[in-house]
Order: sequence, then structure tokens, then C-alpha cells
Amino acid sequence: MMVDDIPFPLPTQPVRLVDRFRFFMRSLNMSYRTEQAYVHWLLRYIRFHDRRHPDSMGVVELEAFLSHLAVDLNSAINTQRTALNALMFFYNKFLNKNIEGLAPVRATKHRRVPVVFSHDEAVRIIQRLEQPYKLAVQLMYGAGLRLNECLALRVKDVDFSGNQLIVRAGKGGKDRRTVLPQALIGDLRQQIIIVQKLHELDTVEGFGEVYMPNRLSEKYPEQARSLTWQFLFPSANRSVDPRSDVIRRHHLYDGTLQRKVKDALREAKIFKHASCHTFRHSFATQLLVAGYDIRTVQELLGHSDVKTTEIYTHVLNKGGLGVRSPLDAF
Repeated sequence: MMVDDIPFPLPTQPVRLVDRFRFFMRSLNMSYRTEQAYVHWLLRYIRFHDRRHPDSMGVVELEAFLSHLAVDLNSAINTQRTALNALMFFYNKFLNKNIEGLAPVRATKHRRVPVVFSHDEAVRIIQRLEQPYKLAVQLMYGAGLRLNECLALRVKDVDFSGNQLIVRAGKGGKDRRTVLPQALIGDLRQQIIIVQKLHELDTVEGFGEVYMPNRLSEKYPEQARSLTWQFLFPSANRSVDPRSDVIRRHHLYDGTLQRKVKDALREAKIFKHASCHTFRHSFATQLLVAGYDIRTVQELLGHSDVKTTEIYTHVLNKGGLGVRSPLDAF
């Protein structure tokens, strides 16, 4: 059995295990990122056990691999959890082989207080960015968006009349509404004009079709070429869709935006271990500082459990649990 990664697109009748696993996930309309992650962990699991076929392995081998991640590699709890989810999906859903009673050594869970920017720091970073990266970061800070939620926005998701942004299929596959910063309305309208001109150019050159999730392009083929469905932050270049081999214009590459933010951090001389996601943390913190109810913040962030949102109460500009240092008394 070959377990190396595969070319795209898939053969119409896949034979290799990894090919068939990919084909199965695509039949369920799973995201490309999830597909990549699940195949990654399947391959690591197979290689860890000297390329044995997964169908010949079970609970013992799974526990050994997951414990290896925690003990030998000192992996984070989220890393081990992702590997577990991937392999459980492979066995329970793809192979239809029920796996129960797993008891691997658990990765240590570290509860860390999130890094946040003050408003002044956020503005200093944003001022050092050029468009369209500046607008994308402003949306992450002004609306509490995750990086991929921001880049996946379509023209139709900006609701000017309702003063809201619609986040489609966020974490956990959930849709939600969040605030539309009034200060960005002019820039957003200008960005849509840029998207429209780029789309018109693509159409003239024989392209203009955009990726649509859940096979909506089959149900509504005309919508794939409409301005409504175009990405709000389109890439500067067209590229080949790795799953369909169709040439399309996708959204900005997340790695490029992350690099731009890192550069701006350095230029602003802000020495924090921060990233694009820090703007989302800062959004939540600023709302709590302004006195908004934590349940409201939870809804805007799309957290399923308020306990996740409560961590931001620990960073409300009150270092040391709000205690006043003796040095500050003089």
C-alpha cells in the first residue's frame, strides 16, 4: 500500500486507501483544510506503525500513537485532540469499524491567558499595513473575526442595510452575525468596487467562476459567476483548484496576511507574542472593558460555551488580579 500524498484531482475510481479516504470526505462536502489535516494524521499513524494497514490495527495501536504524541513529542492538547478526531473519523465513519475504550496518555492541558493589544497598539499596527491587508485586519479587530473567517467573506456577507457581517460556516460549521464597524463602510464599498472590476476582467478573459461550498455551484450554476458570491478579499492571481483542477480566483492566502501582520508588529515596536488572532482577542477584551454583557460578547465571537469567553475577563487591564502594587501607593 502506498501512503505518500497524492496528486490532484482524484481518479474517478480511487483504488489506494488514501485516495478512497479523500474521495469519501469529498462526498460529505468536508472542507479542504479538514481533508488535508485528516490525511496528514492518517499518514503519520501509518508510518508510526511501520506502514501497516490501518484495518489490521485497532485500540492498542491507536493508544500507542496518541500516547507517543503526548509523551515523546510533548504535543499540545489541541494537537493530540485533532489527531484523535481524525483517526476516529477514519475508523468509525470511513472503515465503519467501531473503536471504543481508548485510554491514551493525555497531553497536558495548559490554560493560558490570551495576549491582547491595547487600542493604541492595534491602531499602530493597522496604520503600518497597506490595502487590502489593512481592511482585513480592521475587520478582525472591529468585528472579532478569525483569520479564515475574514478571508472567506463574500460580497453578499456584508449587510450594509442591517449593519452586520454574516460569518458563514465558522468554527463548528456554525453561521453567526457580528457587528459591521461603521468606520469601515466607505472602505468596504470601495473594496467591493475593486472586486467588481477584477471580476469583470476575469469574465472577459473566460474565467469569473468562484468556488462555492456544498456543491451549490451544481444547484445554482449561474451564481458561481455572479458578483454576489465573489470573495471580498480576492487573490491577486488566479490559481488551480487542487480538488477540481478548475482555474479560479480564490481569496488572499492566509500566510501572506500573517506575514504582513508580523512585519507591522516589528515596525510598530510592539514586542508581544502576537498574531492575526490577537486582534480577535483584543475585540473581545475591548467590548468587556466598554461594559458589554459577556453573553453578548459570546454570541458575537461564536463561542458555544460562555466559559471560553470568560477567559477575557482576566485581561481587562487589571494585571495581578486587579491588585494595586505597593510601589504605586507612593
